[in-house]
Amino acid sequence: MTSPPDPDLVHPERTGDPVSAVLRAHRSGHRLALATSGTTGTARVVVRTTESWFCSFEAYSELSGVEHSARVWVPGPLHSTMNLFASVHARAVGAQLVDSVAQATHACLTPAQLHQFTDRLRGIRITIAGDALTSRLRQYAEERGIAVAHYYGAAELSFVAAGADATDLRPFPGAQVECRDGEIWVRSPYVAEGYQHGAGSLRADQDGFFTVGDRGSWDGNRLRVQGRADVIVTAGATVVLAEVEAVLSAVASAPLALIGVPHPRLGSVLMAVLTSSADREPLARHARAVLRASHRPRRWLVRESLPMTEAGKVDRLALRRECAQQVGA
Repeated sequence: MTSPPDPDLVHPERTGDPVSAVLRAHRSGHRLALATSGTTGTARVVVRTTESWFCSFEAYSELSGVEHSARVWVPGPLHSTMNLFASVHARAVGAQLVDSVAQATHACLTPAQLHQFTDRLRGIRITIAGDALTSRLRQYAEERGIAVAHYYGAAELSFVAAGADATDLRPFPGAQVECRDGEIWVRSPYVAEGYQHGAGSLRADQDGFFTVGDRGSWDGNRLRVQGRADVIVTAGATVVLAEVEAVLSAVASAPLALIGVPHPRLGSVLMAVLTSSADREPLARHARAVLRASHRPRRWLVRESLPMTEAGKVDRLALRRECAQQVGA
């Protein structure tokens, strides 16, 4: 038996103009029901007030540089919360949303999209979210005349930290951030209320801090984010994939992804999926130099590109399925 629809909830993706739907909901005091766009689990509908977005607009304007004279390009689908937020913010501050990079002064992209469109982005100010922006990719972009800023957040948490790239993240204005036993917790006015149906990864404590299970630690006053605790056990050793991926991405020249693939004796092994064959030997040397044997990739695969979700993130589920078929016993 299905639950009756909640008349207080607005589902922007069900309308012909999701941006206008959010703006109308804000004027009428209705809440938003937003589908998550994660790549490693089942999507859930996050419920939040419009004010939890709108109260971050001033700080986001400072980060992104988007104000009333900007022309903003958001190429990803609007059912992705990062794209919908950027579009709503642009409309709310009087900026113009444009359909092509040629018209844009500003853009909101994932790191994969930044790499994809680099040759067309000179002179444009880019806000990067949806995945970690490596310092190498940031430097590559800036050498080509592209100004970038980066933030880390989640559909449930909205903004948590921001900086030049993933090695330079500090708490976003208005957010209190703690790392507890390797898990990131945040207290801010930007956090969602919860889920429309059932439970999800969002958890709260009695002091008003929330987490979605992302792993992280402090490096001085900078937040190091390792992502969700997606782990494999290989030969008895537990390996957090995001931690190893961060080590390799820091020196890679092109996008990569790390996955676990089945192995008949070891349970699982690490596979590094590269998009540049030139990275193969340097990354193998780097892995031998800085990683324990259990944390080094045992399989290496070079592909022309990584499969992407509609939201512009690496589709890790598809990658695991495709790569598992190519690995023999």
